[in-house]
Amino acid sequence: MLNRRGLLAIILGGIACFSPAGAETARAADDVIKIGEINSYTRLPAFTEPYRKGWQLAVEQINNSGGVLGKKLEVIARDDGGKPGNAVKIAEELITNEQVVLLAGTFFSHIGLAITDFAKQNKVLFIASEPLSDAMVWSKGNKYTFRLRPSTYMQSAMLAREAAKMPIVKWATIAPNYAYGKDAVNAFKTVLKELKPDVEFIEEQWPALFKIDAGATVRALEAAKPEGIFNVTFGGDLAKFVREGSIRGLFDGRSVVSLLTGEPEYLDPLKAEAPEGWIVTGYPRDFIKEKMHVEYVKAYQDMFGELPQTGSLVGYNTILTIAEVIRKAGSTDTEKMVAAMKNLSFDSPSGEVVYRASDHQSTMGAWVGKTTVRDGQGIMVDWFYADGADYLPGDEAVKAMRPAD
Repeated sequence: MLNRRGLLAIILGGIACFSPAGAETARAADDVIKIGEINSYTRLPAFTEPYRKGWQLAVEQINNSGGVLGKKLEVIARDDGGKPGNAVKIAEELITNEQVVLLAGTFFSHIGLAITDFAKQNKVLFIASEPLSDAMVWSKGNKYTFRLRPSTYMQSAMLAREAAKMPIVKWATIAPNYAYGKDAVNAFKTVLKELKPDVEFIEEQWPALFKIDAGATVRALEAAKPEGIFNVTFGGDLAKFVREGSIRGLFDGRSVVSLLTGEPEYLDPLKAEAPEGWIVTGYPRDFIKEKMHVEYVKAYQDMFGELPQTGSLVGYNTILTIAEVIRKAGSTDTEKMVAAMKNLSFDSPSGEVVYRASDHQSTMGAWVGKTTVRDGQGIMVDWFYADGADYLPGDEAVKAMRPAD
């Protein structure tokens, strides 16, 4: 396990190196270790650009300290344009032409699932940094895919536990009409009904991703007269929904729980229009005082002149994952790295992270709190850190959902 002392040793000393999938090749003798990274940089820059800065910081810290067992890390990043077909072609090029040692990244769930299948077919380790679909580690899970970020189920369960405490039973949902949105609504319903069997879901809205008709959506939700709303929109869709709902009074006297809305990528752009009193998952980076996190924030600010975002933390932890799995494996052989990923653990700025052997999901958590506006800016208050390990099903439940390797 990589503790704080171990992380310092990585930054100041050495980490093992990488080689292409399947075997240690001649590249092991080179001075540069290549990592293939795929993401939707132009499609969703609000999240992916901070993510890029996060992994750049981690790579620079390692390389400035002598690299990985004396070798420099080089991340070869490619933009998939938000299209699964592009991502698969890029993966092929990275493995075949660039001879990267493993694949990492992706944001959108449908792209993450495409690379999940590619990893299985080509027997290459894939560390899925950001995509949230539950299928990646459950119904579509495979031997070669591991996911870092807290999943849709995990974050929906965090919000469902808070929703169960409310004295209301009639709920409506709004979510983008693709894998992530569907998973989120299903998970929220399942967990909330388990905790509070008398709840009813009386309305569902499924706007197309980034094409929300906010007026029509708000009117439909208002007509249903729910007591609570579960929101899964993000980015530009979230801004339109918040603005239209506020104008029409949709949120007046209603409870709202909202996935990801407390993340700076989505909360900051709302400025003074940020909603009051929504229960959200997010990242209150300004107020977290744990030593390792404070040091990380300072290093990030020194390098980029700005505060980190949620994506920054994910990018940083991605490189820590790669570093620790090679150290634990003691090799760059793909099969040895895959074996080492099971129950891999390390300390990070967000706390201890463990990759479960049963489903390859990490226990990286999220912060849960309420939104408010202070000095013209939306922030999270009354927050707590929800350890991901507390919001995952047990090994037996996972076994029933996940195909055998």
